[in-house]
Amino acid sequence: MIVFIILGIILVVLSFTLKNDHNQFSKFANLLKIIGVVIIILGFFSSAFKQIDAGKVGVKSLYGNVEPDILESGLHLINPLLDITEFDIQTQNYTMSAEHGEGAQVGDDAIRVLSNDGLEVVIDLTVLYRVSSQDAPVIFKQIGVNYSDKIVRPVTRTRIRDNAVYYDAVALYSTKRNEFQDRIFKSIEADFKSRGLILEQLLIRNINLPASVKTTIESKINAEQDAQKMQFVLQKEKQEAERKRVEAQGIADYQKIISTGLTDKQLQYETIKAQKELAASPNTKIIFMNGKGGAPIILSDK
Repeated sequence: MIVFIILGIILVVLSFTLKNDHNQFSKFANLLKIIGVVIIILGFFSSAFKQIDAGKVGVKSLYGNVEPDILESGLHLINPLLDITEFDIQTQNYTMSAEHGEGAQVGDDAIRVLSNDGLEVVIDLTVLYRVSSQDAPVIFKQIGVNYSDKIVRPVTRTRIRDNAVYYDAVALYSTKRNEFQDRIFKSIEADFKSRGLILEQLLIRNINLPASVKTTIESKINAEQDAQKMQFVLQKEKQEAERKRVEAQGIADYQKIISTGLTDKQLQYETIKAQKELAASPNTKIIFMNGKGGAPIILSDK
């Protein structure tokens, strides 16, 4: 590193000074010279090689002048005088939430916007984004390494407020939520792109409405649920009534068939079959037959 090179140069200069001065420390001049040269060599090699970790790129600058090309992940041989600043190009998230400890900022950091009907709506949001590797030198030169606070946060909050005025509070909470999310995604994506950032996803985590509006929505939902429940009950009763009508019609049709289709001989045959089954029953002991064709009298042992 540069510090080692400077330290080595100081030791070399000091060795020449001690060598020219005839004192008790002159004997250490050659040793200091050797140590200085070794430190210079170590500093040079440590500064000439730079390793960039996976998921990062290196931005090169020399005395304030930022070079347009970047260092990809891996080991590189570079000018020892270069200053390398690493940029994370993996997916990053920035959360703004009303819950303490969830957001990037301490405390309540939710976005408060005014809807089309003049009501204050509180939105919790997470932004998923990443740095464009090729634009990292431009970001470093124009914005710096603190791009999340300088670009991500203010642009997101501003665009959400700008677009919320096109929707009323209830629509944001229910029917127009996805449309609102798509709308702010497109506007934020364009702003990020112009500054070297890539917007991957925009997640609306929660939308909180005023208490009065919540009560109204809940009452409406409950009324709709009650209406649907009553409709289900009525439909079930209609089906049950239809079932009973069909059943009654079937019984009537059966009785009509019986009354018009059975002959005396068929009835006599069915009577004989029933008597035989009764006679075979283990609980029947005595059967008195009526010779005139009437019904038999059956006495049980009980």
